[in-house]
Amino acid sequence: MSGNRELLSDTLARTASEDRAALIAYLPGGFPTVEGGIAAVKAAVAGGADVIEVGLPHSDPVLDGPVIQTADDIALRGGVRIADILRTVREAYEATGAPILVMTYWNPVDRYGVERFTAELAEAGGAGCILPDLPVQESALWREHAEKHSLATVFVVAPSSKDERLATITAAGSGFVYAASLMGVTGTRESVGEQAQELVRRTRAAGELPVCVGIGVSTREHARQVAGFADGVIVGSAFVKRMLDAPDEAAGLEAVRALAGELAEGVRGRGV
Repeated sequence: MSGNRELLSDTLARTASEDRAALIAYLPGGFPTVEGGIAAVKAAVAGGADVIEVGLPHSDPVLDGPVIQTADDIALRGGVRIADILRTVREAYEATGAPILVMTYWNPVDRYGVERFTAELAEAGGAGCILPDLPVQESALWREHAEKHSLATVFVVAPSSKDERLATITAAGSGFVYAASLMGVTGTRESVGEQAQELVRRTRAAGELPVCVGIGVSTREHARQVAGFADGVIVGSAFVKRMLDAPDEAAGLEAVRALAGELAEGVRGRGV
């Protein structure tokens, strides 16, 4: 079975044709449980998310801030495995029809086996992978298998990325480019600033891929601000925090749906 890279591209093309940014929600797989994580993805899509990133919990998450690390710890203590992440992708895709990516560090994929992981992710209906710590110059093996299974390869760029590197990444990647709005780890911030806008401008100038911005987006106003210059708005920690703060799982799911609704209004209100 082929992966859903084309669905991801079509979704981003559709949101662009609607003159708005896509809302991309990040949720850790296996949090608070495997079933709860699947329900959270469904809630985010029901609220208005266009694309989902399912995080593969990792014991050394270099890009993730304290909120996502807390969720990852809960998932890992619950015994989450790659098979559970693939189940999350499959069940969430079958229920929602939304493009679903896995965001993972390279080590778990390398240990699992690149051919096995890409084949199983495609079979589950996955759209691709975001690999924040895989250097583009070391990505040939991954890209070969991702291409074979029609999976997108999303690379992460940062404000420190030189123009030459941006050109290399936009040529090697597919789906979209993940622009990290700030140097540092994920988490909510008071504002998502000019650095992000300049990074989007430079990345667009370097290639053809849509550019989606993450790290620091947590409110409707943030989403509106970022949607004014990016093709997609990525939100993770704010969803996870709502779930962590909820008194029970049902309240957490409702909080995810409600936040997705607020953010969806934000991405539709760009330029207003």
